[in-house]
Amino acid sequence: MWKYIVKRVLTSVVILFFVSMIIYTIIRCIPTSFIETLAREKASLPGAKSYTEWLDQLKATYGMDSGIIQGFFQWLASAVRGEFGDSWYFNIPVTEKFANVIWDSFYLGVVSFVLQIVIAIPLGILSARKQYSRTDYAITVFALIGISLPGFFFATILKLIFSIHLGWFDLYGKVGRYYGQLDAWGKFLDVAAHFVLPIATLTIISVGSLMRYTRTNMLEVLNSDFIRTARAKGLSESTVINKHAFRNTLIPIVTIIGGTLPGLFAGAMITETLFQIPGIGYTSYLAMTSGDIPFFMFYMTFMAALTLMGNLISDILYAVVDPRVRVG
Repeated sequence: MWKYIVKRVLTSVVILFFVSMIIYTIIRCIPTSFIETLAREKASLPGAKSYTEWLDQLKATYGMDSGIIQGFFQWLASAVRGEFGDSWYFNIPVTEKFANVIWDSFYLGVVSFVLQIVIAIPLGILSARKQYSRTDYAITVFALIGISLPGFFFATILKLIFSIHLGWFDLYGKVGRYYGQLDAWGKFLDVAAHFVLPIATLTIISVGSLMRYTRTNMLEVLNSDFIRTARAKGLSESTVINKHAFRNTLIPIVTIIGGTLPGLFAGAMITETLFQIPGIGYTSYLAMTSGDIPFFMFYMTFMAALTLMGNLISDILYAVVDPRVRVG
């Protein structure tokens, strides 16, 4: 197993190198340029130098006066040493800005992820056990609604009901008006209250896919020969479902769950924007649209590394839950 893990890690490093190169090339080629925008603003000031002069000076200042390949290896050499530079748009170190905004997105992602598992897997199993019943149809319709309708629609509906009509939560923002006057416990409750509707939105739009996936795999397992054998031996239905069927249903599910790890740090760009939560999703969107190469390169490389790690975790979990899997 260890030999397999080391081999996969080395392969992931090679993949990460080429992914980073592709990302850097794309970012350098997109039309939005922070340096060009800044040069244009400085050239428009009274008595300023020309746009071309400012552009050449700013390119040299920000290290963009070299070609794409040379620029990428310069960025890579700094990144290997843990130096990711300063954000051009936010004007602070990239890692500092990232640390300031990542945790809001992480809390949103973790809570919605746990709720997604707690809701989707039991309902998927229940739907499979009661196939073609009213319960099955009701759960399927609920799943399809969550899959079909966009997140901004659910966010708007929740804000309309619970913020405008009922007044239970603030319409947007991370903290309330009187946050500064609260004690530590009051501040925690205030932030938690502002996260309720965003978490509900993320859970609703995500739970349907896992629910249907669980139902499909559970139906396949329930129709297997070893399940019929277990029932023929006189085992109780709860033993057949919980001990034999559920374990085998869990095998493909853990691969899906492991692959969702990057989503916990990716942030929800639309949901965070609608509720004005200053998370990494909204921050990376601002960096991308402003041409902030240092911050966006760090964010995209971080996401690529998490994706590779998520796939590795999925493979390891697959081997753990399925004894038939043997990795050389």
